[in-house]
Amino acid sequence: MPYSYEPQYFEEYEVGQTFESAGRTVTETDFVMHSALSGDWTELHTNRHYADDEYFGERVAHGPMTFILATGLVFRCGFLERTVVAFLGMNYMDIPAPVKMGDTISLDLEVVETKPFSSRDDAGLVVIDSEMTNQEGETVFAGDMKFMIKTEP
Repeated sequence: MPYSYEPQYFEEYEVGQTFESAGRTVTETDFVMHSALSGDWTELHTNRHYADDEYFGERVAHGPMTFILATGLVFRCGFLERTVVAFLGMNYMDIPAPVKMGDTISLDLEVVETKPFSSRDDAGLVVIDSEMTNQEGETVFAGDMKFMIKTEP
């Protein structure tokens, strides 16, 4: 399965269509950049000595960072390039296991709904289920992402 896809307009999405992202390894830099951008320097994520003695036994990614990593993998696939108008939210989001520094993550995606908007004819709704796993195949993020996608010009 390819990891890079051509941009798609609303009409090109079909329920059941799947995509798979390339993988990426989560680094110390990712942790620092997320903390710097968000202002969240919680010690569970940023203090190795503190985190070693806590529940997970090591630093783990912030929950919002896990979500951001998932959205980054979606956009890296390319099918939303220049056709996405907006990210409209999620009906559900789960983070059943932590992302740890050094994990290699990837994302499996499936289109679960497409729906024209009654209020506009230049875009439609596409809902995509996502599951992010680590190198062990453990699910670290799951959720449905709702996008407003341009219709074909």
